[in-house]
Amino acid sequence: MTKKDILTPIGITVGFMMIIFAISTNGETGNILIFLDVPSIFIVLGGVVGSLLISFKLEQIKLTGRVIKESFVKTEDRLPEMIELFIRLSERARREGILALENELDEVEDPFIKKGIMLAVDGIEPEVITDILNAEITAMEERHYKGRTIIEKAGEYSPAWGMIGTLVGLVLMLNQLSDPATLGPAMAIALITTLYGTVLANLVFIPMASKLEAKTEEEAFLKQIIIEGIIGVQSGQNPRILEEKLSAFISNTDKQKYQEAKEKEEEAARSGFVEDRVNEA
Repeated sequence: MTKKDILTPIGITVGFMMIIFAISTNGETGNILIFLDVPSIFIVLGGVVGSLLISFKLEQIKLTGRVIKESFVKTEDRLPEMIELFIRLSERARREGILALENELDEVEDPFIKKGIMLAVDGIEPEVITDILNAEITAMEERHYKGRTIIEKAGEYSPAWGMIGTLVGLVLMLNQLSDPATLGPAMAIALITTLYGTVLANLVFIPMASKLEAKTEEEAFLKQIIIEGIIGVQSGQNPRILEEKLSAFISNTDKQKYQEAKEKEEEAARSGFVEDRVNEA
């Protein structure tokens, strides 16, 4: 399950607000309007877009919007739920046999878990299951890398195009040396494109790419835990041992929350059992 990641828009907003605040508090020269230059914006954004069109295939360019959107959402921690799922699967496999897990597949939403359980039910060797699922993890990382590369390249191109815009401005400035009064304003406008390119790279594109890379690593780590759970279920591992094994991947804080939630469920189950016995009596 995914939900909005407010840290990305907050980070971008805070960065721009601090820049605007620093400019506006700079005494008499703190006029934010002198930092707005339409030709500079066209040079930086147009140059970046042009470079990306040259660097990537059209199919990859079409994915840019989806890739950017991924940096504004986050996936909830599913590890405690997965541990409970594998404990339930392990208990049923030991009680009724591995083939009984086929009836559990309809309740499994994660396609990666479902695929692993199906392989286990089909009697595939654990080593083969591990190889198949690891290959899928590698393919997932490669897909994410290709999408993330577009954002990374945009971060590389932005400062370069900012510098190109500055060079264009300097050429135009030097062409007006006959009028010394225009040199200062012309130089300021020439430097704005470098500012635009640097801010876009270090406040937008590069941080987004870093967040996407971290999300990929987190997802790959989660899938490795899933593989451990599937192999444990297939091998008939004791549910309590499997629980301890998978719980090792949870942080101490999350582990404490998991134990508290588990204790509440057990207490609720005991209360329901006692109530049923009382009603029967």
